[in-house]
Amino acid sequence: MILVDTHSHIFSEEFDSDRSEVLKRAAEAGIRYHVLPNIDSTSTERLLSVSSRYSQCFPLMGLHPTSVNKNFEKELRHVEEMLAHEKFWGIGEVGIDLYWDKTHLSEQEEAFRHQLRLAKKHGLPVVIHSRNSFSEIFRIVDQEIDASLHGVFHSFTGTLDDYRHIDEYKTFLVGVGGIVTYKNGGVSNILPSMDLGKIILETDSPYLSPVPVRGKRNESYNLIYVAIKVAEVLNLSVLDVAKQTTDNAVKLFKLPIT
Repeated sequence: MILVDTHSHIFSEEFDSDRSEVLKRAAEAGIRYHVLPNIDSTSTERLLSVSSRYSQCFPLMGLHPTSVNKNFEKELRHVEEMLAHEKFWGIGEVGIDLYWDKTHLSEQEEAFRHQLRLAKKHGLPVVIHSRNSFSEIFRIVDQEIDASLHGVFHSFTGTLDDYRHIDEYKTFLVGVGGIVTYKNGGVSNILPSMDLGKIILETDSPYLSPVPVRGKRNESYNLIYVAIKVAEVLNLSVLDVAKQTTDNAVKLFKLPIT
């Protein structure tokens, strides 16, 4: 069994003391590959350092919405410069976050639109963060969507109507993570209506740990709990879920793995 953790912040400080051990534990459970979304210019060096040291890690480049402020244009220039000089496997994570702060909504919207256009320009998938912001996200994607715009709505927590809206784009997947294991998370109720061919699995480590390790630091090993829950809800084997979601991830990010 091979699984891909399609959203991991393994480069963050939370893993400085045991990063190699974390990756080894994951590999022993079948989670052999990791997609690493960037946060902002302050995380880029760590991102590239970890990705260069561990060949199973594939970096993305982008500006996270919670890092968007009045200085966002400088941050976007950094994204553009990095895309011009380094190899990345996608644009991310980008989007709009209205959970923590709505002060810079207009700047978040402008940064999001700009990065969608960068994704189209570079032919890369885009990883969308959409916390408390589906209507704002959809308004912009509806305007920007074309055959070249593709990617994933990471850590999906929307309604069935939200999923159907995403599915109508035809070129976007949804990322399912630890929230699917939460009793009141809502995702497990929508999962039976989803197409497994449009799902990829993720941890968002070190955040959003699944049951039975909720409340502890999340890590890629815990992706197995997500896969088990998805298999349980869809009445499939874990092997079937692993094969399809890994195929989906490899195709989306064009990962050079076998």
